[in-house]
Amino acid sequence: MHNVDASPLAVGGISLRLYPHDELGAVEQIAELRGQAALAADAGYDGVMVSEHHGGYPGYLPNPIQIATMLLPAMTRGWVAPCPLLLPMQPHALIAEQLAWLAACYPGRVGAGFAAGAVPVDFQLAEVPFDEITSRFKRALPLVVSALRGNAEGPLADDAAIRRCKNDPLPMVVAAQSHAAVRRAARLGLGVLYDSLQTPEATAAMSADYRAAGGTGPCILIRRVWIGDPPQAAVDAQMVRYRAHALDRVVKNWGTGSGVVVGASGAEAAASLVAAARQAGCDTINVRIYLAGLTPAEVRQQLALHAADFLPALRRIWPRHSDG
Repeated sequence: MHNVDASPLAVGGISLRLYPHDELGAVEQIAELRGQAALAADAGYDGVMVSEHHGGYPGYLPNPIQIATMLLPAMTRGWVAPCPLLLPMQPHALIAEQLAWLAACYPGRVGAGFAAGAVPVDFQLAEVPFDEITSRFKRALPLVVSALRGNAEGPLADDAAIRRCKNDPLPMVVAAQSHAAVRRAARLGLGVLYDSLQTPEATAAMSADYRAAGGTGPCILIRRVWIGDPPQAAVDAQMVRYRAHALDRVVKNWGTGSGVVVGASGAEAAASLVAAARQAGCDTINVRIYLAGLTPAEVRQQLALHAADFLPALRRIWPRHSDG
């Protein structure tokens, strides 16, 4: 095993983002997610992330906290982070309660990330006015962070799992797509999770601003990784999905590419990924495999390559990690 601080969302960590396969039924989607989580843990990933959209949004499920309760028992090791959760979807106290009790059930194996959101249908289903999500997010973020560090006020402070967070605070990050967002994260003592399509230049500038503002948490680079010839039709289909829902202020930081790191071998992909992380000023990595239309077998084949070659090579060259 590698000698590494494998606590959730730790600086220097290497995690995998999981996605459901839309062509499967609900029962089969959950079974496949559990299987992929187990494979990711056995391959050597520190943990996995699951994120949130609603109303049958392609490639997503609606309740990452609930999904985390399904994945953790399937994994022999490692952590799960509902990340990012759409914070304006529910009162912050309810989100804090759910996360705190999950962490009490699986000590040391739960983290969380938060985002404001950007897809109108999510908030339509929650009966939250879309034009209020930014103000709700800014108001709720410091409150949920404080609660998950055991410093809640009012009736929430009486919750046993919330009280437990005083001595075992939940590791947390926040999605960041602007300089104001990274400075806010720094003030709150949160790590930052970047957009997978942000240019290295845009990300590096935000990382520098985050550190200058006193941020000490992880700066997490997200990249898709593909070993071998990439499935270009799936890459193109994924980009169509992203561009259909992205806000203009987000797209302005995107480059012209797809954000997929490709290597003929796992070692080549690892070297390219580390170069991308360094160029972007990031110290922590979140990997994706899933693309629109990929079959479970294709994702599992990639996971086997990650276990055999990619992750061992990545840990030999990635800071804060070594084989042991």
